[in-house]
Amino acid sequence: MQMQMSLRQSGLPARRAARGIKAISSRPSRVPLAKNAPVRKVAAHVAAATAEQVEVKPGSFDFNSYMTERAKLVNKALDEAVPQKYPDTLYESMRYSLLAGGKRVRPALCLAACELVGGDIQAALPSACAMEMVHTMSLIHDDLPSMDNDDFRRGRPTNHKVFGEDIAILSGDALLTYSFEHIARATKGVPAERVLRVVMELGKAVGAEGLVAGQVVDIQSEDKEVGLDVLRYIHTSKTAALLEASVVCGAILGGADDGTIEKLRKYSLNIGLAFQVIDDILDVTQTTEQLGKTAAKDLAVNKTTYPKLLGLEKSKQVAEDLITEAIQQLDGFDKARAAPLVALAKYIGYRQN
Repeated sequence: MQMQMSLRQSGLPARRAARGIKAISSRPSRVPLAKNAPVRKVAAHVAAATAEQVEVKPGSFDFNSYMTERAKLVNKALDEAVPQKYPDTLYESMRYSLLAGGKRVRPALCLAACELVGGDIQAALPSACAMEMVHTMSLIHDDLPSMDNDDFRRGRPTNHKVFGEDIAILSGDALLTYSFEHIARATKGVPAERVLRVVMELGKAVGAEGLVAGQVVDIQSEDKEVGLDVLRYIHTSKTAALLEASVVCGAILGGADDGTIEKLRKYSLNIGLAFQVIDDILDVTQTTEQLGKTAAKDLAVNKTTYPKLLGLEKSKQVAEDLITEAIQQLDGFDKARAAPLVALAKYIGYRQN
């Protein structure tokens, strides 16, 4: 207790201060791996990801088949984009998290937006992969002891528990920088000005006006009572910004005009906020096994969430309203081409993990 009080007096929230003690007193243990084990595990997870079923309310659009096919396409492209090579540990770490499964929502949004405006998905595929690289980086870094201090992600040990904090940080850095390189090098058949605009959109989404900014405010808001405006800023920056970039970049690469891009920007911001509201709800209504990550984490550290501020029922209504507003932005588009984006919005509203 005396140690806890002195840490609080130093200005550190108890949660982050406790992490500091852990980091100083002992280096995180690494899960022992047999030679080349991560490479074999990654291959298994690539196969598993393509078979993963995504539940969404019934409709005429076959969402499960669509997402399965998109996952196959994206997983193959990611596997080829980040091959196993020297230095072995770095690439094993990158691939361990990048190819660990998941529903590939961000790449799917990018490809769907490109198709919506009449573009070729092959033109958007490098950017779709880049969105997943950035997202993976954010998960690796978010799980670190100095951040959210999580031991599990997608049902298995987090990157730093397997490779150590040092390699986890560096592999996240590598994925972030490689995302921009991949866009610039692998995008074909698209005017250079569109590619440049995509790089700018992604940079804004992940940097000091996006993900990083949201993480800073999130950290500084720990153990504090914050209002809805601050919470909305955190969620818009940490979560919605990358979903926005995924959709907007797909539309840019497909040749959309500025008016269309702005409609899709509104769509993506709404689904991005809804995604995080649902995340807050699931944190207190689902188990660790159901989520594939630690449940009740926000509640345990007294973190401000939508359910804490508004209650569960009002939070569910907020998410539903955001999804409705998002889908309304798709009015006027070809219904068949818009169907994937409508279904993705509904999936975000109905998801269970």
